[in-house]
Amino acid sequence: MKRLFYSWLCVLSFFSGFAQSGNDSVEWTLLEDFEVVKKKPGNLKLSGPENSFKIDRNELFKAACCNLGESFTTNPSVDVSYNDAATGSKQIKLLGLSGNYVQLLTENIPNFRGAARPFSLRYVPGPWMKSISVSKGSSSVKNGYESITGQIDVEYLKPQDEEGVVLNAYFDSQLKLEANADANFHLSPTLNTELLAHFEDRFSNHDGNHDGFTDMPDIRQFNFQNRWNLFTNHYIMHAGIGVINEKSLAGQLGHSHISMENPYLISMKTGRYEAYMKHAVIVDKDHNSNIALLASASLHNLNTMYGVAGYDIREWNAWTQLIFETDFNEMSNLSVGFSYNYDYLDQTLKKINNSIASYPLLELENVVGGYGQYTWKPSEKFTLMAGVRGDWSSKFKWFVTPRFNIKYSPIESLNLRASAGKGYRTVFPWAEYNYLLASSRALVVENLNQESSWNYGFNIDYSLYIKSEQIRFSTEYYYTLFNRQVVVDYETPHVITIGNLDGKSFSHTFQIEANYISSFGLTATAAWRLNDVRTTYQGKLLQKPLTSKYKGLFTLSYSTPLDIWQFDLTLQLNGGGRMPAPYRLDNGDWSWSERFPTYPMLNFQVTRWFRHFSVYVGAENLTNYKQKNPIIGSSDPWGPDFDTTMVWGPIEGTMVYAGVRFNFGKL
Repeated sequence: MKRLFYSWLCVLSFFSGFAQSGNDSVEWTLLEDFEVVKKKPGNLKLSGPENSFKIDRNELFKAACCNLGESFTTNPSVDVSYNDAATGSKQIKLLGLSGNYVQLLTENIPNFRGAARPFSLRYVPGPWMKSISVSKGSSSVKNGYESITGQIDVEYLKPQDEEGVVLNAYFDSQLKLEANADANFHLSPTLNTELLAHFEDRFSNHDGNHDGFTDMPDIRQFNFQNRWNLFTNHYIMHAGIGVINEKSLAGQLGHSHISMENPYLISMKTGRYEAYMKHAVIVDKDHNSNIALLASASLHNLNTMYGVAGYDIREWNAWTQLIFETDFNEMSNLSVGFSYNYDYLDQTLKKINNSIASYPLLELENVVGGYGQYTWKPSEKFTLMAGVRGDWSSKFKWFVTPRFNIKYSPIESLNLRASAGKGYRTVFPWAEYNYLLASSRALVVENLNQESSWNYGFNIDYSLYIKSEQIRFSTEYYYTLFNRQVVVDYETPHVITIGNLDGKSFSHTFQIEANYISSFGLTATAAWRLNDVRTTYQGKLLQKPLTSKYKGLFTLSYSTPLDIWQFDLTLQLNGGGRMPAPYRLDNGDWSWSERFPTYPMLNFQVTRWFRHFSVYVGAENLTNYKQKNPIIGSSDPWGPDFDTTMVWGPIEGTMVYAGVRFNFGKL
């Protein structure tokens, strides 16, 4: 390990020295005229009627951003938390609710469904991303009915981007190594292709709290994509294929000081294969009339063992959509379309008690639907977007999804937005919650309904300009009300029940945010969010457990002239919340406290930009705050008290990292 670490330092030193010498040899030329260009902020508020913003690469470069799950560190609206303390499964939280209620898209195509969902955040490497668009609340009906709290759409780097090769390497104090490559080739004036490659591996077992379990699983992942772009005056084509191969091992690894004749291990093997294509024909340029056909298909294989429990799945998904859009005039736009989605899950649940018993579980759903969406913009001050879609499911029959968004700008610097709409979701419980098998709790799954909810939101944006400085204020409120919901109930000792809601369930979210953007390289963000999330458990309306009551965020970023150095600081304050009902363990102690405390998180990064590459060094969780006992009963994983699901805070302590991004340009 020492040789690996020193080799990495030598690589960084070589690149740094090479860049510095290259910089010193540059010939200086006197410019007669020059123009000062103001740098845009990394979080760009989008101008449409939806409350949405785009996180561009400037913002993504402010943190390590090794994958999608680490891309929201500097964002006040999106939280990322652990699902459990053993498998490394993470989830996004938006508007105080689980990431299952956020529709995840890759370039406007629904993706990472079912078994891919719990681990999807590590399937998208950070260096591959061009931007991330986040829409809150009721969003467009174009992409389906599954958006309940919002949509997150990942845009990858494009084949038609500047031709060349870009490499990225990353290494941290927990001996995790990542390497990425992006190569663009312009084969002709109209045809481009791109190769994306990613590798990651962890070379050591890290147990910072000395409970006998690794804090993070040992993951080895290979991830490849080949993407194509063809365009003419009246036709555009995007297409690509992708392959993910991942092996993960967690549990009681490499602890010689613990006597383990039968160690508790968690293993996962994942193979994912996907393909997509987009075709667009421009019918009338004057009216922006076009016909588009989008399609995607994926095969996701997952084989797991959680101690003596196992879960295997072979999941097929196919999706296609036909769209027609046109502008009637400068004020009116119409979009109509038809879609089809196919989900087939071939699952096996294995329980080993001196013998092996297998339980085949087959799930199949076909959904056919259509939508119409009308946008009316009589002036720059007012925009109305209204849409409705109807869908038929082979499991739940007909359902209708109306959505409505409005924007009004009485003055140029003030924007008022309101939204209302419905959302639905089909739950595949074993695929989406198989990580719960890591605990000794009995897992009870009921016959589940389709989830259904209404979401209402209001947002105010105001920008104040003082000379060349900009201060942007934002206030928003969202209310989500569930008609039907699938509830994960942790309230009964030694049992987890996945069942249908019997009572009320809702979420209130209020957020205020201020952004300062200077003309001399300084930007700052301060935000505060309150969450009131309640669900009925066993006849009682309670605060949703393991959910922070509030969150505070402060970020500070400074770039020196000519963007040679960049300094980024992020401070989070995560409010406390309720824990599930505690109970007595076999040793007589209480399982946990009734509430978890408020805790801080502090991250810092320094980036040095050179002509053809950059070097960055940073640290996460500088306060070194860690949840003391994220795994209950870790000393006896085969006993009845073993539980990995009670995670509310950081598992890992302070982590230092370094990396280099190198742009070779056209070869």
